[in-house]
Amino acid sequence: MKPTIEYLEKIIRIYSRRLEAVTDETYDWRPSPEKWRKKEILGHLVDSAQNNIRRFIVAQYEETPNITYAQDSWVTCTGYATYPARELIALWTLLNKHIVIILTHMSPEATQRKCAMGGQPQTLEWVAADYCNHLLHHLHQVLDLDPIAYPS
Repeated sequence: MKPTIEYLEKIIRIYSRRLEAVTDETYDWRPSPEKWRKKEILGHLVDSAQNNIRRFIVAQYEETPNITYAQDSWVTCTGYATYPARELIALWTLLNKHIVIILTHMSPEATQRKCAMGGQPQTLEWVAADYCNHLLHHLHQVLDLDPIAYPS
């Protein structure tokens, strides 16, 4: 788990600065009516962090919990389209630092416990690594960097 923790720390360090450099106009841009604004993508990453925090905690004391969420509904209900971008960046950064703390305190045995996310149960170690890939996929969308494939 240590390489994943270090990788997440690196993502937080590098991308939080890059996110802060983006203009409000860019965050408000929406490619089409059926697509999220960049601000809403960032909000989705906040939601993802919250749901993964729940997975990392609950799977340590419950047997293979199934923790899913309706991402479109979360984005809409939270109102990320009108959320101040700088506050979203701060929230994203703090939630991910919190995940680092949770993962750091996870025992080696706990990393092998499983959690389902609507499909095949996976170990928490796998969930943490997949979470980093998910972050990078969406961060590259927000920052207009070369795409990183992420299976949905």
